[in-house]
Amino acid sequence: MQKLSLVILLFLAVNVKAQIPDITMSRPVPGGPITITYYNPLALNADDYFYEADQNERKGDLKVALALYDKAANGFNLSRRNAQYSAALLRLSNVHMLMNNFSVAEKLVLQGALMNYSKAGNITGEMNAYQQLAKIYLAADKLTEALWFSTQQGILAQRLSNQNAYISSLLGVARVKIKKQEFNLANYDLNRAETLARSNNYTDFSTQISDARKAIADGQNLKK
Repeated sequence: MQKLSLVILLFLAVNVKAQIPDITMSRPVPGGPITITYYNPLALNADDYFYEADQNERKGDLKVALALYDKAANGFNLSRRNAQYSAALLRLSNVHMLMNNFSVAEKLVLQGALMNYSKAGNITGEMNAYQQLAKIYLAADKLTEALWFSTQQGILAQRLSNQNAYISSLLGVARVKIKKQEFNLANYDLNRAETLARSNNYTDFSTQISDARKAIADGQNLKK
C-alpha cells in the first residue's frame, strides 16, 4: 500500500511539474499566439530578478531587462504570487514595446496581465493594464485604440479616486491628440492635468507636461 501511494505521489508531482509554464517566448510569428516553453528552475528569487530587471531597464539595457523580467515572471507564477506575476508581465510588455515588438507587448497585456487582473477583480491592476495598452498603441500609431485605453484608464482612476493615475490618463489623451495634430484639444487636456498636479502638489509630472507643450509648439510651427 505504501509503495502504491508513493508511486501515485510521484506521478502527480511529475504531472504538476510538467504543467507549470514559463513565459519565455520564442521569436513571435506575426498574428500568431504567444508560444511558451516549460521548465522549472532549481533556484529562483523572483524579487531579485525583478529588481535587477528594473535597474537594467532604467539604464537602457533592454535585452538584459527582458531576460530578467522573464525569470521574475516565471518565479512569481511558480509561487502563485498572482499580483506580482501580472506586474512582471506589464514590465515585460513595456520592454517589448521599447524594442518595437508591439504585437508581443500587446499580447502580454491582453492575454496575460489584464486577464489575470480581471479574474481577480483587481481594478487598480486593470487600470495599469489599460495604461500600458495605451502606451503600446500610441507607440504603434494606433491612435484610436490609444485614445480609448487612456480614456478607460481615466474612468477607473476616477472610480478609485486616484488623482495621480487620472493625471497620467489626461497626459495620455493629450499625447494622442498631439499626434493627431489636434493641438487646441491637447492643450485643454494638458491644462487640466497641470491644474490637478498643482492642486495636489505633484511635481513628478512637470517634465512630461513641459515636453508635451514643446511638442505642441513644434507641431504648430510646422503647420504655419
